[in-house]
Amino acid sequence: MWSLTWKEVWARRLRRHFLIRPEPRDRLVQVVGTVCGIHAQIMQAAELSLGVRVEGATRADVREELWKRRRLVKTYGTRGTLHVFPAAELPMWMAAMRARGMMPNRSQLEWMHLEPAQHEAVITAIGEALDGRCLTREQLGEEVARRVGSWALERLFPAFSEIWPRWLGAIGGAAVAGLLCFGPSQGNKVTFVRPDQWLDGWSEVDDGEALAEVIRRYLAAYGPATQHEFAQWFALRPGAALPAWQRLSDEVVKVDVEGYRTLMLAADAGVAPMTAQDSLRLLPQFDCYVVGGHPRDALIPAPAAGRALAYAGSWVKTPRQARAVLAGPMPVLLVDGVVAGVWQRRRSGRRIDVRVEPFGPLTTRQQERLEEEVTRIGEILQASPTLSLGPIR
Repeated sequence: MWSLTWKEVWARRLRRHFLIRPEPRDRLVQVVGTVCGIHAQIMQAAELSLGVRVEGATRADVREELWKRRRLVKTYGTRGTLHVFPAAELPMWMAAMRARGMMPNRSQLEWMHLEPAQHEAVITAIGEALDGRCLTREQLGEEVARRVGSWALERLFPAFSEIWPRWLGAIGGAAVAGLLCFGPSQGNKVTFVRPDQWLDGWSEVDDGEALAEVIRRYLAAYGPATQHEFAQWFALRPGAALPAWQRLSDEVVKVDVEGYRTLMLAADAGVAPMTAQDSLRLLPQFDCYVVGGHPRDALIPAPAAGRALAYAGSWVKTPRQARAVLAGPMPVLLVDGVVAGVWQRRRSGRRIDVRVEPFGPLTTRQQERLEEEVTRIGEILQASPTLSLGPIR
């Protein structure tokens, strides 16, 4: 059994995420694939996640790859949340997600106020409506209702503090079926297109082979990791991925990380240990390094989890819940690969004010790195940044 220290694990992950040495700008698309997609629920956060990993890249480069060159694609991805993937790899990612099963479970369907037959009917209607067309969300809803009935527009589906029309409960299913992805926005309205028509080429991929490839990529970028941790990241039952893990039995080895038993790719086990001394990064909310990083109590030490209780909502009452906040909606300060603070940004015209709250003292070198990080954030978002230190509300 191979042995590693946590410091070696963090250093390895930082390098695999290009957070020690960013990749050249012409590698932007490849970076997205290597880190298993970029979370894009908040597009500015996605631009920052890519910008800190790709030297010289700005939000304009990300948008050009999405809407002009179409080498990136935005869709409903891992865990049902919005993601950016390499366009050429979209069939693989959607096939891997289909390995989880196309139909939501009964409680999910009840939450969306959809019957199984209605869910399938909406998916079919979405594919028909988008054939050769680019439609806004409102236009697509009208086209779906015209095909399946007015019930599709009934506002019964609770989501993001709103009540959505019922048909939106099936929009993620349409994406997984390969019938929908995002098109260029029209003003402040999002649009949808058919990926087989929007992108250059579409080839079907075997679901089981696709899931096995996703596991390889997850272990390469986030390993060592357990089967349970992969299942949590990919949002599926651990047993559902067992056949895919069995395909990789000859490619995976057991690893001991200071008493924590886990797994990594055999090809990575022989790589010399790495270090990341005085590494400091500012990562936006939902950055993939943190969302996919496990175990949480090692990635987010107890002092960080305890401090997070101060700014999370009243629903956060335990360190586990606090860690979920720091591994999602909170932008974090990363020091030597672990969460060591939080930060926020406020934009006003061409100016961005960045405020950082470290959970402990920073070395002189780390303070210099923090200033460099804030300068880089300004470059990525094409704005003039300022830095201040202090408590975050």
